[in-house]
Amino acid sequence: MSSVLCCSLGVLAQENLPGDQFARGSSYIAASYVKYLEGAGARVVPIRINRTEQEYTNIFYSINGLLLPGGDVDLQTSQFSQAAKIFYDLALKANDAGDYFPIWGTCQGFQQLSVLTAVALPLTLTPAAQSSRLFRSFPKDLLQSLAEENVTSNFHRWSLSMQNYSRNAKLKRFYKVLSTNNDGKKEFISTMEAYRYPLYAVQWHPEKSPFEWIDKPGMIHSTTAVRACFYTASFFVSEAMKNQHHFSSAVEEERALIYNFSPVYRGMHAIFVQNYYFD
Repeated sequence: MSSVLCCSLGVLAQENLPGDQFARGSSYIAASYVKYLEGAGARVVPIRINRTEQEYTNIFYSINGLLLPGGDVDLQTSQFSQAAKIFYDLALKANDAGDYFPIWGTCQGFQQLSVLTAVALPLTLTPAAQSSRLFRSFPKDLLQSLAEENVTSNFHRWSLSMQNYSRNAKLKRFYKVLSTNNDGKKEFISTMEAYRYPLYAVQWHPEKSPFEWIDKPGMIHSTTAVRACFYTASFFVSEAMKNQHHFSSAVEEERALIYNFSPVYRGMHAIFVQNYYFD
């Protein structure tokens, strides 16, 4: 175990996007998620798809938390979803036993957590937001900006509506709604956290503001948006630091870290400026 005060966070890879001319191997992780966590003081362990349950279990007990990134894979049948379920089940079991293990889901990750449990817009913060674990450390001026300004990047075709959430007893018991958005047609949940577990999910993309540069509606690079990125990442890393998992040796840890891989530059106007690819 390293003597350096740090945490190692897993980021789950997913199947390559169809038509990706830069693709190498079978899966990828957008570099913006790696930078997002590193910017808050964490080290990143890429978790590849198509591994055995035992391999995933070994990784689970070596890392301090897991990020499920955005993307575009099937939430029921993909290798991403199958691996996510293994980690989700392990996390619930661990937390029930007093082993604090946080999971963060962004966009597709939000959707995946919802399934496993049962455009730039302002956030409509619920009364529960200010007392929530996620938002209570945010500066008041930042919370006010999130509620009043169009600073949260939304890029998704699927969302969890308040109506469907209210109709699903299991979701209502499991998750507390912290914010909603309205796209002019329906109100959907944009931020939520579990009542009993350190599970957090955002439908928006805090990591895009400082690290992705495609020119399209919803891409916001304001100071407020960048601050939101930092505070969400810092919160998740602080949650992961409560976990005591570690690799069996420093050598094993070094071999597992993202530093062993090089990101591929895909262009300033690509949906992801850089990707890591894996076999």
